[in-house]
Amino acid sequence: MDKINGIKLALTENESLLLSKVAKIKGVKPNKIKYFKILKKSIDARDKGNVFYTYNVEYSLSEVSAQKIEYPKVKGEVVVVGSGPCGLFCALYLARSGVKVTLLERGSSVENRAKTNDRFFNKGILNTECNVQFGEGGAGTFSDGKLNTQVNNERIKLVLEDFVSFGAPEEITYLSKPHIGSDNLPKVVKNIRNEIINLGSTVIFDAKVSDFIIKNGQICSIIYVKEGKSYELVTNKVVLAVGHSARDTFERLNALGVMMESKDFAVGFRIEHLQEHIGLSQYGKNYSLLPSADYKLVSHAGERDVFTFCMCPGGYVMPATSEEGCVVTNGMSEYKRDGLNANSALVCRVTRNDYDSIDDPLAGIRFQRELERKAFIAGGSNYKAPVQLVRDFINGKQSSNFDGVLPTYKIGTQFYPLHEFFKKSFTNSLISATIDMSKKLKGFSENGALFTGVESRTSSPLRILRDESLQSVSVKGLYPAGEGAGYAGGITSAAADGIKVALQIISTLDKK
Repeated sequence: MDKINGIKLALTENESLLLSKVAKIKGVKPNKIKYFKILKKSIDARDKGNVFYTYNVEYSLSEVSAQKIEYPKVKGEVVVVGSGPCGLFCALYLARSGVKVTLLERGSSVENRAKTNDRFFNKGILNTECNVQFGEGGAGTFSDGKLNTQVNNERIKLVLEDFVSFGAPEEITYLSKPHIGSDNLPKVVKNIRNEIINLGSTVIFDAKVSDFIIKNGQICSIIYVKEGKSYELVTNKVVLAVGHSARDTFERLNALGVMMESKDFAVGFRIEHLQEHIGLSQYGKNYSLLPSADYKLVSHAGERDVFTFCMCPGGYVMPATSEEGCVVTNGMSEYKRDGLNANSALVCRVTRNDYDSIDDPLAGIRFQRELERKAFIAGGSNYKAPVQLVRDFINGKQSSNFDGVLPTYKIGTQFYPLHEFFKKSFTNSLISATIDMSKKLKGFSENGALFTGVESRTSSPLRILRDESLQSVSVKGLYPAGEGAGYAGGITSAAADGIKVALQIISTLDKK
């Protein structure tokens, strides 16, 4: 197969022209090309007066046979705790190799989870075991399904191809910034679950792991609770893929002496703009001919680094707490990204020096919890979120009216002086960064831009230490994995880490 990079298409040109362009470049008729595939598609908007698409493609003048992946056949049993992207892909790859997997999820199936979330969004009734953080598909199911990643290895390709095979749009394999959409993800997640079951494994929902039985440094069994009853599951291999918000699990593991350490993360607010303003800023007057514009910004203008994270074009700010008496925000958008507002996390780096105890691995959790409880009170102690106009945040003024941008946080909002929310080093850094980012993205702090607090679950505040065999350094047979254990930072990298752990386990099992 040969490749051609940098093929240009005008915004008004149809993608079907790509094949004829390749044929012209190679001096052959289009029907002579027997294989053709888009490898990458991106938008070049450096000149807003001349925005266009660029493509990298591969092609062949002869037939190309599809490559089939061969999975090694082994025998064994493994328990996977957590059905986010890490747990799902780990269970999937284990099951494909013949391993009997028991997949435990503390939350509900994706179908029932949506109903539970609707009760919280519309009535403020929180289920602490099933919410935006907990349940089938993990937190990413209600966060746009962005598949951006800094990781670059063969497992990322496997993840994207699997997503497509389970119902995601094929374009995620070649878009420079792929996403599935929170309206498509439930179907994809359900299809993965059904495949795991069809391969002979078991999925148990509403099953919260409450304890780990460890003897002589080896995992022996786990205890889980379902419908008020406790069950013991004997096992010598447990994959821990619980996500970054499983605080009670981390606390129990710490009490059992499982080695972990605190790590840096970030906190801040959600910033909302009108999507049309972002489109105009990024693409110019032809923005309506393009997909909803996004952005990714970093600033070193203040004492602390500040960056945007989880940007959701045409999206919504989500109520994302998993604990009573806390307010947490997250972002979500559907596949079409056609909502009125754009939103993103605008967050400030938190280091271990900010914690009340550098040596306590749970100190970051306490730091998050304190902010989330403060946000709950600031919003009125009823799960409404505190908000402030960005310009008022910069000028240290109390907001009293919205100015064009209306909040999308569904439970409701209350004006609060968010410039008093963090300690000064955070606030001053956020102010400096917002002003700095306005120079990079026109109107970033203007046009009624709105802050909603608080964004605190950007990543896990701790890491469960594992060795070269991917097992806990202190408990054999316990495999910490994914974002919650500190080894991933999003849907794709978490899924890839799940595959990595699955392949490692498979390599230790006897062949059939």
